[in-house]
Amino acid sequence: MTIANMADRNAIENEMPWESREVPKTLYQMLSRTADKYPSYNAFSYQILSGPTDKAETLKWAGLKDKVTQAANLFRSLGVGEKDVVAYVLPNCNETILALLGGAVAGIVNPINPLLEPEQIASILRETGAKVVVTLKPFPKTDVAQKVAEAVRHAPSVNTVLEVDLNRYLTPPKSWIVPLVRPKFADREHLAHADYKSFNGEMAKQPATLSFADSKGDRVAFYFHTGGTTGMPKVAQHLYSGMVYNGWVGGELLLTEKDTIMCPLPLFHVMACHVMLMAAVYCGCHVVFPTPQGYRGEGVFDNFWKLNERWKTTFIATVPTAIAATMQRPVDADISTVKKAFSGSAPLPLELFRRFEEATGVTIIEGYGLTEATCLVSGNPVEGEKKVGSIGIPFPYSDVKIFQGGPDGPVEVGVDEIGEICISNPGVYTGHTYTEAAKNKDLFYHDKYLRTGDLGRVDSDGYLWITGRAKDLIIRGGHNIDPAEIEEALLGHDAVAFAGAIGQPDRHSGELPCAFVELVGGANATPDELLKYCEIHVHERAARPKHITILDELPKTAVGKIFKPDLRKHAIMRVYDAALEEAGISARVENVIDDKKRGLVAQLRRNDADEAEVGKVLGDFTRPWEWAI
Repeated sequence: MTIANMADRNAIENEMPWESREVPKTLYQMLSRTADKYPSYNAFSYQILSGPTDKAETLKWAGLKDKVTQAANLFRSLGVGEKDVVAYVLPNCNETILALLGGAVAGIVNPINPLLEPEQIASILRETGAKVVVTLKPFPKTDVAQKVAEAVRHAPSVNTVLEVDLNRYLTPPKSWIVPLVRPKFADREHLAHADYKSFNGEMAKQPATLSFADSKGDRVAFYFHTGGTTGMPKVAQHLYSGMVYNGWVGGELLLTEKDTIMCPLPLFHVMACHVMLMAAVYCGCHVVFPTPQGYRGEGVFDNFWKLNERWKTTFIATVPTAIAATMQRPVDADISTVKKAFSGSAPLPLELFRRFEEATGVTIIEGYGLTEATCLVSGNPVEGEKKVGSIGIPFPYSDVKIFQGGPDGPVEVGVDEIGEICISNPGVYTGHTYTEAAKNKDLFYHDKYLRTGDLGRVDSDGYLWITGRAKDLIIRGGHNIDPAEIEEALLGHDAVAFAGAIGQPDRHSGELPCAFVELVGGANATPDELLKYCEIHVHERAARPKHITILDELPKTAVGKIFKPDLRKHAIMRVYDAALEEAGISARVENVIDDKKRGLVAQLRRNDADEAEVGKVLGDFTRPWEWAI
């Protein structure tokens, strides 16, 4: 199937309702179908180091099915039923794939970002009631094992921890050195409620035929925590049907069994797991995962084009921040096999699109998805017009509406009018998006359309455009300012690589716009210079930033989004400290925490300051404060 425009998209949808399509009903059915069809085809490849000739391990579809079956049998033997949870806290490796697929066959799998702090990991483990955790055996240059040990200490439902030893991917002499320098810690001795075992060792004891009956139909099989830009993670639950829909979109509309995907995206995120990996399980294509940290891995950007040449890649999975980084390296390899690149997670600046296409000859397909919808919603058509900066047209069976809230309820707006993007598709678990029921309140319009929190519009050709983030709006004295206007202006400056605009606290207006920038490598610019630039290029006077901070690197999520809570914390600390200093008060902000109920809270060192005086100064601001413990 191919889509060039809305007419093609509608034709596919009009062939039959989604429920009538002959697609697998469970993950194991989908995997078995592909393994039977393409048993000797490459499925997944992984290399722990980034060099174009470094050791790699490839799983073929028949062998993958056997290992997934063993993993599922192992989890079931450990007491994991269809409603029980297997969590994994792992970097990318082949065992991560086995934990993902095997966990979803046996029960509910819960990928967790290994960059989270122990208290965040523990909170997710408690919320999901995870019985089994798959994580790393202590390994040099990573503290994942230590963090998980601390998290498990505070997660009483966990009864088994299965460890993965990355040393097996190394070759001598590095593989000889690791046992000598492997971190040692005693935390596990205190975890009486959790047994520690080898994941591969225990899996090898299991049969390669499923020891229990596969699920009879649709059910919750995945928990993914959100990792966006607006606050504390929430846990979204995904059905088999939503996973199959994402596999169908990727496997029918974007890829075939002849494709090879370069995917340096993390395997705790829906773009890697549901879009790329499940598309492969659906259609039989080959996916390559380089290094444990993907794009963040040592040498990945320097070797990126050579890696694509090595694997004869046809399709690149990427995000705007990764595209910007690759464009700072020459294309130093034969990438003639590469035909397409899929970019998600954030809008792509026009100039970056042009630079990438000119340097590589590869067309970028921008797409849009979100954790709450299992993932995919829209994408620029592979064969049709690609409107740079848009997120394309809705995929078949994705119903997108633009609503504005009103006194009488939500109202759908017209062509090119801006409102909140709301969606209904097979990936949306209507009414049950989050595991916490309270978080589903007011999440849907008309009991059908998921409110994404993204602001956007639909043009006359049916293309969807994101114009901002509803929760990111800067509200200056009741006036709404879209941060995208400031960010796009700053990105037009030759020295600016990345920009993030937020509202900083202001005692008079509530918020005033400010911005944070990361400069292009080797470039120079001052805050004053950038402020003057904004006076010319930010057309709305009220939106011109009052302060610009230049950072060596902007905080980003694992998939390349600028992490705005950290920027807000930075701004609160700066503004509150300046106000206290101006008032001659010795107290200073020590930390800014993200409280689930109060939002961002400034924690102050007293420094012998009078509480009443501090309250008088900071009471003018909307964000709360408290004394640090």
